[in-house]
Amino acid sequence: MVKIGILGVGTVGASVAKILEENGDIIEARAGKKIVVKSGVVKNLSKDRGVSIELSDNPLDVVNDPEIDIVVELMGGVEEPYALVKKALENGKAVVTANKALLAYHRYELQEIAGDIPLMYEASTAGGIPVIGALRTGLSANHIESIKGIMNGTCNYMLTKMINEGAQYDEILKESQELGYAEADPTFDVGGFDASHKLLILASIAYGIDAKPEDILIEGIENITQTDVSFAKEFGYEIKLLGIAKKVGEGVELRVHATMIPQESMIAKVDGVMNAVTIVGDRVGETM
Repeated sequence: MVKIGILGVGTVGASVAKILEENGDIIEARAGKKIVVKSGVVKNLSKDRGVSIELSDNPLDVVNDPEIDIVVELMGGVEEPYALVKKALENGKAVVTANKALLAYHRYELQEIAGDIPLMYEASTAGGIPVIGALRTGLSANHIESIKGIMNGTCNYMLTKMINEGAQYDEILKESQELGYAEADPTFDVGGFDASHKLLILASIAYGIDAKPEDILIEGIENITQTDVSFAKEFGYEIKLLGIAKKVGEGVELRVHATMIPQESMIAKVDGVMNAVTIVGDRVGETM
């Protein structure tokens, strides 16, 4: 039996616990072991989480528990999760995290601490697309020439509405906030920072570089207007916020910005909150 502890039993953490319980039979059949959630950490113990697991408000109760084999970090933020993930790895526990900001700033230090202990983060990029696994295994015989993708669902939803319905930026931002796609302070999404973190994770795997968000060009969609969208459409293009990593000589070019894409291209047809990533390898060519 494998026992899991969850740091952060909020909406996502509670969903993880429910999936592991409800799909336990198929997970056990594929993993060869029964997997159970032993405990989780919350900030407010009085709030009902809808899960039947032991809860604590002290993260060290999970990180230092000798019975827990895998720590799942879903807290958000950077420095506190970094300290806890570091401690979990030092305690010999495997770690799974979806925290893209943590990985954008501390992936290399954590990977070094982990050594042979699993540090897994497939869920940190591109929604449910298993692109990290593709880079690590399926494309491992390729020199990666470029990575290009729609890496933020909020921005893609907003641009889709502006393109297809003629919506104005301010009105569609408000709608996105009401639907829960954008936060009250939407800067992390619309400013391109979320996409930059995901791009850095993919680029670090593809090219072995240790760049930080401060090292790359980041432009969001805040200044995109209906006039921009109309002009692009008139010339046969659509506007998408893309994260782009490209091998250039001995270096790597990294950037996030709004891009005009030919309407007939596959990535231009990816609408709504969906993500998509295209990777070009020297042997396989372009994959999506």
